[in-house]
Amino acid sequence: MVKLNKIYTRTGDKGTTGLVDGSRISKSDALMAAIGDVDETNSAIGMALLALDAGSDAAQMLARIQNELFDLGADLATPPDAEHGFEPQPMALRVTASQVERLEQEIDAMNADLQPLNSFILPGGTPAAAHLHLARAISRRAERAAVAAGTDRTLNPIALSYINRLSDHLFVMTRHLNGGGLSDILWKPGATR
Repeated sequence: MVKLNKIYTRTGDKGTTGLVDGSRISKSDALMAAIGDVDETNSAIGMALLALDAGSDAAQMLARIQNELFDLGADLATPPDAEHGFEPQPMALRVTASQVERLEQEIDAMNADLQPLNSFILPGGTPAAAHLHLARAISRRAERAAVAAGTDRTLNPIALSYINRLSDHLFVMTRHLNGGGLSDILWKPGATR
């Protein structure tokens, strides 16, 4: 368990931050952009949760995802172990294939009851869905930032799969929350010409 007694440390005053292994990188590093975007995704999901019944299936899925986004941030902030690579270790929190598989199962379950898509969807609908559309867009930015960070360092490929699958999950959940797609706002190409 993480224990934080002091919030400020002054160690980042010169524009660097520490990774899990104790190494320091610039706060402007692409990796820190990815970690920050993951955190922003988590915050946007928190906003969506305000519009949902806490006991609903959707709220429970999102609560799991919020916890996993902290796991994802920790994974991104932990360089590969020289001996074990990206295998989960007692001191290295890693996103696992089973977490990606659970997202896929939830996507498939929610998608089974949706109206077929016949146009692109504009962000909106119910308040929860509108917030999740924003979370989805931010998660796509997090994925782009993680891919950019991966050009300079090796990242856990399962972590990259997780963030990719997450945006799909959030998209399908927006449709689920929009009455199975009935309240989706459809794009009408060229409608305002």
